[in-house]
Amino acid sequence: MRQFQSAPPPAAEVTRRTSLTLATAAATMAFVHAGDSAAATAEQLSSNSRLALDRLLALRPEAQQWARTARAILVFPEIVKAGFMVGGQGGDGALIERGKVVGFYRIAAGSFGLQAGAQKFSYALFFMTQKALDYLKSSDGWSIGSGPSVVVIDEGAAKSMNTTTMRKDVYAVPFGQKGLMAGLGLEGSKITPIHPKAA
Repeated sequence: MRQFQSAPPPAAEVTRRTSLTLATAAATMAFVHAGDSAAATAEQLSSNSRLALDRLLALRPEAQQWARTARAILVFPEIVKAGFMVGGQGGDGALIERGKVVGFYRIAAGSFGLQAGAQKFSYALFFMTQKALDYLKSSDGWSIGSGPSVVVIDEGAAKSMNTTTMRKDVYAVPFGQKGLMAGLGLEGSKITPIHPKAA
């Protein structure tokens, strides 16, 4: 279980942070450009997100309790991660609140390091507090690590968690990964609202 919270960057990391920001921007542009011709409609994205959430709830029964308690769930049915040395990941998803889709969002991130390969996976973010949900809705772009606290729950940690011990703003669950690339964290990710076409 990993937790991301805001902290002022040390001076020694300024260059690295700047480079990572540029990589994230490049990754965002690449995914946006690549998806323009085959972008999902609002109806398709809603359906895909609901199906992905259903798969998660079937795969991890403990998540059913989280879903009942959460204020809303942001589901990214397919995130594509790829790269060699410099990589990126991105995907589109839907915000489900009280059983209804109320908005659409894109997640994107860039990364540096020894990495090779590609994979696809899904992500569900359970918003446990109203302030975290309000922050998402009012923000033009949410960089993970600022704003609401986020905890990534791996499969091992999920079994020991319940709504009485879940005290953070947002709990993020990766699932359905396919491929050889390791690391499904949210470091360096940015979530922004999008407006897919109706049909």
